[in-house]
Amino acid sequence: MAEAGISFLASQILLAFFIWRLSRRHPGERIKNFPGGAMGLVIAAFLLVGSEVLALGAFGAKAWANVYFTPPGPNAMPLQVQAGQFAFYFRYPGADGRFGPVHPNLISESNQNFFGLDVDHDPDSKDDVVTAEMAVPVNREIHLLMHSKDVGHAFFVPELRVHQDFVPGLDLSMHFTATKIGRYEIVCTQLCGLGHYNMKAYLSVMSQEDFDKWLKQQGANQ
Repeated sequence: MAEAGISFLASQILLAFFIWRLSRRHPGERIKNFPGGAMGLVIAAFLLVGSEVLALGAFGAKAWANVYFTPPGPNAMPLQVQAGQFAFYFRYPGADGRFGPVHPNLISESNQNFFGLDVDHDPDSKDDVVTAEMAVPVNREIHLLMHSKDVGHAFFVPELRVHQDFVPGLDLSMHFTATKIGRYEIVCTQLCGLGHYNMKAYLSVMSQEDFDKWLKQQGANQ
C-alpha cells in the first residue's frame, strides 16, 4: 500500500507540474518536443508502468501467499459459507467442533434447511448453528469453507480486503483475521442473476465474550 500511495502521489505532482509549466504558452513560443520524440515517450512510459507493475507484484506476492498458499493455523475457527441465488448462509460447528455432512437432496428453502442437514440421522449435525448473518470474534483467525449451490458468486468484505469467488462444484477455503470490532457489509461481486443487486449479508466482528453469547443465542433459536 505504501508503494502504491507514493507512486500515486508522485504521478499527481508530475501532472500538476506539466499543467503549470505548459498550459500558458506565450504567443509565438515554439512548442518543445519530448526528448527522443514519440518513441522516447513510449519507452519512458513503458519503463515507469513496468516498474510499478513489478513493484506491486513483489510487494503483493507475500500478502497473496499468506492468504492462499499458507494453511490456516491449528486454532483457526472453521466457518462454512454457502452462496445461492440470492443470499449467503453461514454454518458454525456445535460443541463437538465438527460439521455434519451435507445432503444436497435435503436442501430446502421452504423448510429453511439451507445446508441440507439430516439432524435425525447425523449426530454431528444436531448442534450445528445456521445463520443468515455472519459473526466472528476479533483477533481470531477464521477459516472459511466455501461452496455455491447454484451459479458463480463472490464473497467480498471491502473493509477487510477479503475477496473470494465461489466456483460451482468446488469447495474453496480461505482464512483471515479481523482486528477491529464493527459491522461490515458482505457483497456478491459476480453477476449471478436478476437479484444480484440485492445479494448481501453482514459480518459482525465482536469481542470473544459477545461472540460466545451471540452464538449461544443463535443456537437456541434453531
